[in-house]
Amino acid sequence: MKNIAIIPARSGSKGLPDKNIMKVKGKPLIQYTIEAALKSGCFDTVMVSTDSEKYAEIAREGGADVPFLRSSDNAGDYSSSWDVIREVLARYEAMGETFDYVALLQPTSPLRDEEDIQGAFAKLKEEGAESITSIVEVEHPIQWCFRLEEREQITELATSPYSHARRQDLDTYYRENGAIFVVPADKVMNPEYDLYQEKCFGYVMKPEKSVDIDNRADLEYAEFLLKK
Repeated sequence: MKNIAIIPARSGSKGLPDKNIMKVKGKPLIQYTIEAALKSGCFDTVMVSTDSEKYAEIAREGGADVPFLRSSDNAGDYSSSWDVIREVLARYEAMGETFDYVALLQPTSPLRDEEDIQGAFAKLKEEGAESITSIVEVEHPIQWCFRLEEREQITELATSPYSHARRQDLDTYYRENGAIFVVPADKVMNPEYDLYQEKCFGYVMKPEKSVDIDNRADLEYAEFLLKK
């Protein structure tokens, strides 16, 4: 089985400019994901998809491949990760190289390490899965959630029979944490591909490893955890 890790790192972040290369505990944020991918031993190729030559140089210094820059079509605010994956796979195929599985590893998940990546691929094999997505238990039971109508009037879920139930009596729910997606390369090339229409399994991660950096507070929290 031939696998590629794709680490998407465009330069146009609005909320936290240049967050993908910000120094966290002394090294660029993206470096944590590059190192995790390389150490996992799961990949034939570890590459960074970026629209920035500056980012590309940092990624190459960290050990990743950057054989080409991302096109402007996939470098905007509304470009999807799946479009980026398809562009990368098409470019590699044009160079005569194809893959069986692709892992999307977001650089904004620095606490995800090589053991998590190994665990995701082990799950793929053990379950005979089509795809794997990393997940984390939701912090609060969704049965305790509610919506606000006009003038912040509470409605719906808060009036359900579960609204005052004990946590231990409620079902456990999970959400994506954005750290790991493993998908078959041939199927993801279809623009209609839906991760959850296939035989998708979850790889459960701990909350402290599921930090997804979107703002300054997330960055500081990740640095705090990395220093522990």
